[in-house]
This record gives sequence, structure tokens and C-alpha cells, in this order.
Amino acid sequence: MKAQDLSDEEFAQRGNAIFEEHILPQIDDPEAKARHFVVIDVETGEYEVSEGPIRSSDAIKRLLERCPEAKGRIWTRRVGSPVSHRIGGRFLPEGKSTP
Repeated sequence: MKAQDLSDEEFAQRGNAIFEEHILPQIDDPEAKARHFVVIDVETGEYEVSEGPIRSSDAIKRLLERCPEAKGRIWTRRVGSPVSHRIGGRFLPEGKSTP
């Protein structure tokens, strides 16, 4: 099934399955790469790992240079985390305010 035919949930499940089954076992030191991004073409399983933990753009660029057809079917995941980003805030102790 082509990536464009997948629901959002199926797309995420496929990306996570590729990561868990094929990519994570190939990462030499997952602790050293913790918080680095992995970008995955969910149709072919091709992937790239980001050079640092801040942004995934370098890995996306390298993947698209190798596999331009991957555009529109890339799943992003962080090593050591089931999600690539989180949305929301954090609770501050009572009486504290943000600067």
C-alpha cells in the first residue's frame, strides 16, 4: 500500500514499526544518539539520522537528496523517545512565574 493511501494512524504505525524493527537495531550506540532525529521513508524504509539533537532538517535534506521520491512520505522520530516533538507547557511550582 502506498503511503498516500494510509490513514494518519497507519502512517505513524508503519513509521514506528520500521524504526523499532529495522533502524534501532542498526544504531551503534542509541544512548549516544538519544534525542537525535531519524527521518524515514515509510514506503522504502530508507532513513537518515540527524547530526545533532536540535533539528531534523539536515537528515531530511540528505534523505531527499538520495531519494527525492520520499517527499510527502517521511516519518520523523527521535532516538530514545516515541515522539519527535511535544506540545504543551510545564507546571511551575506555586508562587513562581515565568520571566
